[in-house]
Amino acid sequence: MSQKPLAYRMRPRTIEEIIGQQHLVGKDKIISRMVKARKLTSMILYGPPGIGKTSIASAIAGSTKYAFRTLNAVTNNKKDMEIVAAEAKMSGGIILLLDEVHRLDKGKQDFLLPYLENGLITLIGATTSNPYHAINPAIRSRCQIFELKPLTSDEVKQALLNTLKDEDRGFGKQTIQITTEALNHFAESSNGDVRSSLNALELAVLSSDPNPDGVIEIDLSIAEECLQKKSFFHDKDGDGHYDVLSAFQKSIRGSDVNAALHYLGRLIEAGDLPSITRRLLVISYEDIGLANPQAGARTLSAIESAERLGFPEARIPLANAVIELCLSPKSNSAIMAIEGAISDIQKGNIGEVPDHLKDAHYKGAKELGRGIDYLYPHNYESGWVAQQYLPNKLKQKKYYLPKKTGKFEQALAIVYEKLNKNT
Repeated sequence: MSQKPLAYRMRPRTIEEIIGQQHLVGKDKIISRMVKARKLTSMILYGPPGIGKTSIASAIAGSTKYAFRTLNAVTNNKKDMEIVAAEAKMSGGIILLLDEVHRLDKGKQDFLLPYLENGLITLIGATTSNPYHAINPAIRSRCQIFELKPLTSDEVKQALLNTLKDEDRGFGKQTIQITTEALNHFAESSNGDVRSSLNALELAVLSSDPNPDGVIEIDLSIAEECLQKKSFFHDKDGDGHYDVLSAFQKSIRGSDVNAALHYLGRLIEAGDLPSITRRLLVISYEDIGLANPQAGARTLSAIESAERLGFPEARIPLANAVIELCLSPKSNSAIMAIEGAISDIQKGNIGEVPDHLKDAHYKGAKELGRGIDYLYPHNYESGWVAQQYLPNKLKQKKYYLPKKTGKFEQALAIVYEKLNKNT
């Protein structure tokens, strides 16, 4: 049996052997069509680790019989790329799988670009980062971009079963009996990462002694021991991080307590207290806002408690804050009001400050007409008097449109509407 890891040995040799990613490699799908027509273009494959980026690249090479080389944008230098380019010239074309393509520096990029343009090198870049955020436009514009999805538990299970049946690349003629519970644990607890499940299966086989009949038996306890923690991909600097934060805020905005707690749990498991606290404070003012203005202060108090406690205890005040924010009435009237005002300013829709509002605390201001007609509200019984405050070109503008989803803003709306009627 080969000393190479099981996940390496079980890489698909052709497109037909790929498990999962059927939106790309299924019948009549884009990559399958390119392979069938032998009209390959450079591409970038992105998604979480262990879901088949390298497998697709090697399967493309196997299906087309093109020469195939693998490099890493970080660990391999320009000289390594020159060797690949020389091979490409001699063979008339080569497929280059470039791992961590988002880390490609300018020197390596400048070297590769001519070979991508003349077709001698077909680049298959692999990355866990969103290429629209992380990859230089010069490379990105020359590649098709394909997103890979985590495999379903059924797809992972199929990969495991295929491995157990494959004597040439799997465990040879060794008889292995695995319980349904153990197989399900490997499949379901790897979070769509087939490489993680294969690594755990290999560990289980190699660390187990055969019984008197020469059979290796793997039960749930062995599976749990070999795959102790669910594979959890959360790159704090990657695209997935911002997807979780986005889902977290949208779940709170949508008042779904259970979804919000789920995404909070993922952020807690990633140990990302700064992102959690910053986002919670934003939510308390952006989405809850004037419907429950006390929520901002209470959220800040929960944040300060969490920061003082640290994990794991920080999860308790954070959960309190999330539940309150979820079940609070919602209002985005404040953020919409300031966004409207800023939008006008950015468009140049500003106007001049009315003379009666201009600074009059200097000698000669009166001669310039500054502050002369200003009405001092405190001189009036109700503390309010009708007068123009906005510039002439904006004097009819209404930025604040109150919502009536909370008692506090309902009260504000009554005052606001009364003032508008008297203006």
